[in-house]
Amino acid sequence: MLTTHSWKNANVLPFNMLKKITLLWIIVLTFGGVKAQTGKLLEPSGLMIDLVAHSDYQSKNGYAVEPSPGNLFDKSIQSVLIGNTNPAFSWEMNSTGKNEMQIAYQILIADDADEISMTGKGNIWDSGKIISSQSAGVLYKGNKIKPGTSYYWTVRVWNNHGQVSPYAEWKLFYTNSVLSAHQTPSYPTQITDQKPLRFSRVDNSYRADFGKDGFGQIKLRLTSDQENDSLTVRIGEIVDANGNINRKPPGNIRYAQYTVKLHKGSDWYKINLKKDPTNTRPLAIKMPAYIGEVTPFRYCEVEDYSGKLNTNDVVRLTAHYQFDDNAVKFHSSDTILNAVWELCKYSMKATSYLGTYVDGDRERLAYEADAYINQLSHYAVDKEYTIARKTHEHLITTSTWPTEWLLQSVLIGWNDYLYTGDLQSAKYFYNDLKAKSLTALEDSTGLISTQNGKITKDLLAAVHFQTSGRPMEDIVDWPHGPETDGFVFTKYNAVVNAYYYKALTVMAKFAADLGNSMDAMWYQQKAVAVKQAYNKLFFDDKQKLFVDGVGTDHASLHTNMFALAFNLVDADRQPAVLAFVKSRGMKCSVYGSQFLLDAVYNAGDGDYGLSLLTSQTDRSWYNMIRVGSTITLEAWDNKYKANQDWNHAWGAAADNIISRKLMGIEPLTPGWTIFIVKPQIGSLTDASIDVPTIKGTIKASYKQTEQWFSADITIPANTKAQVYLPVKRGKKFQIWMDGQALKKQSTLLSNIGSGRHQFKIEYL
Repeated sequence: MLTTHSWKNANVLPFNMLKKITLLWIIVLTFGGVKAQTGKLLEPSGLMIDLVAHSDYQSKNGYAVEPSPGNLFDKSIQSVLIGNTNPAFSWEMNSTGKNEMQIAYQILIADDADEISMTGKGNIWDSGKIISSQSAGVLYKGNKIKPGTSYYWTVRVWNNHGQVSPYAEWKLFYTNSVLSAHQTPSYPTQITDQKPLRFSRVDNSYRADFGKDGFGQIKLRLTSDQENDSLTVRIGEIVDANGNINRKPPGNIRYAQYTVKLHKGSDWYKINLKKDPTNTRPLAIKMPAYIGEVTPFRYCEVEDYSGKLNTNDVVRLTAHYQFDDNAVKFHSSDTILNAVWELCKYSMKATSYLGTYVDGDRERLAYEADAYINQLSHYAVDKEYTIARKTHEHLITTSTWPTEWLLQSVLIGWNDYLYTGDLQSAKYFYNDLKAKSLTALEDSTGLISTQNGKITKDLLAAVHFQTSGRPMEDIVDWPHGPETDGFVFTKYNAVVNAYYYKALTVMAKFAADLGNSMDAMWYQQKAVAVKQAYNKLFFDDKQKLFVDGVGTDHASLHTNMFALAFNLVDADRQPAVLAFVKSRGMKCSVYGSQFLLDAVYNAGDGDYGLSLLTSQTDRSWYNMIRVGSTITLEAWDNKYKANQDWNHAWGAAADNIISRKLMGIEPLTPGWTIFIVKPQIGSLTDASIDVPTIKGTIKASYKQTEQWFSADITIPANTKAQVYLPVKRGKKFQIWMDGQALKKQSTLLSNIGSGRHQFKIEYL
């Protein structure tokens, strides 16, 4: 019962309808239709509570300790704490068969490990057998849980073949000292001790290179045979032509020098790092006291040391958030693309040191635009959702000034729900999200503007506008001005209204899934009206392009790429708009590249998308590597932003583009119940990826020659895929699935169930 329908319609089905389709598909698999290959139903894995995978994690000053309930009473121990009165549970269904769906689950919670592991009972909550395919964001419905208490939980599932799994290995979690309607848990900042990858001595100076930039501290083991001896320590992010740490680096690239006074004997010395006055301002995100101040550096020099130093005597204490380095793998036939992937992947880990996404080291402030890109790129490289949610909820009540970035709060909230299937945050902050959709700025034109007299004190209070000294304003791109491709600002600007349209479509979905049908209808109708107004007022029939605003005939890259990225361009207009976008090249910032590449891939031009990802111009990810950075930059090059830093994670957009667009793997419904596989690998001869999701890991491997294209895809249990096969235009072909020639030669195959599947296009 493979079904086919248009690709456009696959993107817009309401989630409630898709849930019904999912249940119908389970019935079909159970009682007839597709013949399922029955395998062994294994115990669930990947258990999470409130999106925390390691719910019993505890540490002391950044170093993990053996988890124990007794540690809750030790103030020097940091613990992951669950603070919700009704936490949400998630798990992965595991099976060796194909077309496996969950039809029921049972959750047990106890306050004693023996209660679950030996008796198989939950004295706090036994959900009983719940008929449901839901395995993400399942809310607790048991007896009232207590604060400051340890609990154990497990789950088992039933599949569509009548099998029941063993219970999963129980998980321990701790509740916070105060419980409330909504709290997002987070991991303590962690420390990893790292030794230099390269170590040498030149004249009277020892040189240590840790291989990559990282936020941390430096610790040295030093020996002196006298009191009051001293030496000089330098740390920095770049070196000069002679291999010395650059003592006058450009912009906000970091360098520091310290004098260390020694006492007699041998000991470890940790440098007390100076605080920067800019990135420790009141609104800046602060390092936790149990870690202390950190700074980004790759290199260390020790000068005028009379003793002998070796590699083991120099340690960088690198700070970072919980990160699984092995959660995902990507490899392709293009070495530059592989290097870009690794650069961006490492950037996500390296810049997570504060437990909140920030703009970089210069300010250490959270911004919506940074958080949106960080979120998508982090999801692409690790199954970790709490840092994105924590940042999103911080920005809900600490807005920044750009109009477009206020609207991005809605998009970040949607991604949180789309990737996790957990509605808790959206439900709690629903009224804030409504305010941040900025419908209050709309006037009779059907568009929004910051210049139509509608910015009031009530509006600013509703969106939690807290940026002192700056008005709410449209910015299009950042840096504001040099990276906007000559964008002409008017009263009604196209870019901000593209964001407005996207936010309305998202709010309609939120409202529907939260059961607010009237709101859902209102937002949907408003979205339709805005799209009509957008095309009427911004599209220039003579140029066949969208112009920047009402009253100007200037058409910028940004206006047209955002229209494409947010699905505002009708099919008959796409070729001209795409051609214009391609003619402008990378005339946008690192931030803008996220939406440029979304636009290009949405328009189906994988060849051009690959050319941008692997470009070797000075506006490229390759250039970041070429200039010597190991973390993505704030701007393409120092010449494009004089005060930039070298540790800006919004530059890591390439990772989520590779995963979502080039490899083509994206969720269609919340929690990955249905997802799309739409490869657009351009001229690559092969590419493979693992994509970690809340339902399990999706694996995809593509190969192609002039004569054929093949895809080997592993779909997790309890999910279904819409597989789009990239057929060359004007070519006759035969499609094969799992060794069988398909009679219907549709390029979109719907309802592909779990298991490993092989697809092939043979050109005739």
